[in-house]
Amino acid sequence: MTPSYVNRGSKPFSPFLPMNNGARPRKVVAIIQARMDSTRLPGKALADIEGQPLLAHVIGRTKAARTVDSVVVATTTEPVDKAIELLALREGVAAYRGQVDDVLDRFYQAAGQISADLIVRITGDDPFKDPDVIDRIILHALDHPEVDYASNTLEATFPEGLDTEVFSFRALETAWREARLPSEREHVTPYLWKNPGRFRMASIRHSEDLSHLRWTIDYTEDLDFARAVYSRLSPSRIFRMDDILALLAQEPNLLQLCPRVVRNFGYQQSLRKDQQVCP
Repeated sequence: MTPSYVNRGSKPFSPFLPMNNGARPRKVVAIIQARMDSTRLPGKALADIEGQPLLAHVIGRTKAARTVDSVVVATTTEPVDKAIELLALREGVAAYRGQVDDVLDRFYQAAGQISADLIVRITGDDPFKDPDVIDRIILHALDHPEVDYASNTLEATFPEGLDTEVFSFRALETAWREARLPSEREHVTPYLWKNPGRFRMASIRHSEDLSHLRWTIDYTEDLDFARAVYSRLSPSRIFRMDDILALLAQEPNLLQLCPRVVRNFGYQQSLRKDQQVCP
């Protein structure tokens, strides 16, 4: 099935054209990856959290970042993901529908369609994404145009679920052309951060190591935690990381709702597919 792009007035995409003539990136596009057929928690993108689907919270928080110019939800051409497309349009953002397992291709095609210079990778199962954290990483990339990739994931110091990666279209295009392993295609950025000799990296760290905290959605227990936090901090406003930390200091028992799972467990599972390709 041919991927479709929903965005009135979008420019046609010609692969391999240089973007912005190598000048400082101008157009910052956040691409949110989401699909209904999640392996561990199917349908979580539309799971209700205080009256709104999980994905709607992620979209709202991403749109609240001051440095983001456009937001695109990148989903698949599977019929079940029509619901993702409709939700994106309802929330006032574009939707791109592409390949199921090749998320790297989804990002490349979506970014090219909307003429992105700088891409922000957002995962659609993180209802606590902090606009201030997103802005901090984007601003670093804008202030250092020589950087190909900036993130708070190279050295994990933020809670899992606040992960944000920012990279140039040129770097994305290189990965799209050259990445071969299943883990590199499924998780978009491994080809970049596995090749620091080829790409200029920037690591954004928090002043305190909070990497032990889990604020993402993979299991029903994660949803229980998210619903408990939202019910206390009011979904009518976009609360920040510090608000959640203050709540947890007052109600540490909420942490008992979170499952004990290895960080980035999904990527670890993808590495098994790599072994099948490269015996």
